[in-house]
Amino acid sequence: MKNLFTLGLLVFLLWSSTLFGQAMPSASRAGDLQVGGGYTLAGSDYVPNKISGYTFYSDFDFRNHFGVEADFHQLKDPNSAVAERTYEIGGRYLRHYGSFTPYAKGLYGRGVLNFPNNDANLGYNLFTGGAGVDFSVRPNISIRADFEYQRWLAGPGIHNGITPTLFTIGVAYHFGAERSGVGLK
Repeated sequence: MKNLFTLGLLVFLLWSSTLFGQAMPSASRAGDLQVGGGYTLAGSDYVPNKISGYTFYSDFDFRNHFGVEADFHQLKDPNSAVAERTYEIGGRYLRHYGSFTPYAKGLYGRGVLNFPNNDANLGYNLFTGGAGVDFSVRPNISIRADFEYQRWLAGPGIHNGITPTLFTIGVAYHFGAERSGVGLK
């Protein structure tokens, strides 16, 4: 009986590492988030020269190739009081190629135009189509080059609407160590 107990204890000790080993993960993270800002140069339909300003953006990729993006642009003409401010949100499609993540996006939002000499400050709905690429320079830092074509649904006084084109260079902080989308389903 003593030998049977000793044999049982020995078997238990030898197999205990497999009994108390780590389990396989049963869940993955909900998505992939990055938040950034940048410098924007724009060709506005309202003034003949280029206008510039700053941008804040955030991306949340809830699938390996699909996500949402929110953008804020504040642009001002240095020669007058003309300014354009936009708030946009919409979907994006992306692919991962090593450190490069090219994407295309379609956004909807609101634009506010400050006219010369502060004559008026009017808001318009807008649609945006765009594309760009994020380049991961470190696991949590990426650099962005982004292009947008906006179509403002302007009313009386601006008969054909406003169609600015924007080019942004930015930098973002990526929350989470993985940039490749692993774990997203």
